[in-house]
Amino acid sequence: MEKSKVYFTDFRTRLGVPLTTKLQKLIKKAGIGDIDMQGKFVAIKMHFGELGNLAYLRPNYAKAVADIVKEQGGLPFLTDCNTLYPGSRKHALEHLDCANLNGFNPTTTGCQIIIGDGLRGTDDVEVPVHGGEYCQTALIGRAVMDADIVISLTHFKGHEQAGFGGCIKNIGMGCGSRAGKMLQHQSGHPHVIEDACRGCRRCATECGSDAIAYLEKEVDGKTVTKACIDPELCKGCGRCIGACAFDAIENDNWDAPALLGRRMAEYTQAVCYGRPTFHISLITDVSPNCDCHGENDAPILPDIGMLASFDPVALDQACVDLCEKAAPIRNSQLGDNMAAADFHDHGDVWLNSNPNTAWKETLEQGEKIGLGSRDYKLVTMK
Repeated sequence: MEKSKVYFTDFRTRLGVPLTTKLQKLIKKAGIGDIDMQGKFVAIKMHFGELGNLAYLRPNYAKAVADIVKEQGGLPFLTDCNTLYPGSRKHALEHLDCANLNGFNPTTTGCQIIIGDGLRGTDDVEVPVHGGEYCQTALIGRAVMDADIVISLTHFKGHEQAGFGGCIKNIGMGCGSRAGKMLQHQSGHPHVIEDACRGCRRCATECGSDAIAYLEKEVDGKTVTKACIDPELCKGCGRCIGACAFDAIENDNWDAPALLGRRMAEYTQAVCYGRPTFHISLITDVSPNCDCHGENDAPILPDIGMLASFDPVALDQACVDLCEKAAPIRNSQLGDNMAAADFHDHGDVWLNSNPNTAWKETLEQGEKIGLGSRDYKLVTMK
């Protein structure tokens, strides 16, 4: 069987040629023009960045992709789903404000922004997982599933749970609704941090299981009301986490990173199976942690380049291989770890940066269920 092709170009460019033009040339070379987009809805899945984070992809790259879609007669929109955790993207209004503040709007990107799982993160579709072993179905944002074509535009970087955040994480975790994210992340239930709880009762209005009650307690001689979650009634949907404005609800029963990675691969399969997809990754500003953080530490690796492929597994594998060949940046989390007296060399840039992670299982599972192949041919374009 012919190897999957992954197209690559670096960030060098000659005078008068913007990087966005070079990206457009790359994705055309990779075959995006072979997709029939005429009159079809095209979801461009990306991450708009948490407020305070500056490592996310610039909106200029999104416009470059959207313009190609429009050239081919498609109807593009940018999309992401609401977050499971409290932050600036936990419901659609905040999410859209965050995107706008970070530079994403119809003027800068040339297309509309639609939050994939609706106002409260509950507008999802249960989708079969073809070949799934850990997830027989996946809860995916409705707008993502309503699209005729999906293009992933990914900032490739490190990640504190998945080892790295690449194409599969962008699609699998990013397209899951809040309940879908919870199902990928954990096997247990959220709990209330009593010191942070204000007793505002907002979490109970979001709970679809009647699992939240309120108890009166004595604190410093005063009677206060605190929320309490009944694990017997809780379904683990995570809506209460997103509803709380005071970060008073969390889930600390996360599954092992390897299981998280396998579930992300299966969620990616649910999104991609049975319709045209195309995938783009930029290895730039390689921060050690996810763009979901409200900050970004210094890059652990130098900027490497832009890649594109029809195969999400091959694309992630190619990005990993290029990163493994790059020289670590000394003044970074990775550099500090490697310079420590007790440093244990894992022979792996991602584990050397975040030791308590796993990433190979993600690609292994993706290949096993037919999402793509880890065997690829790298085609370099100048």
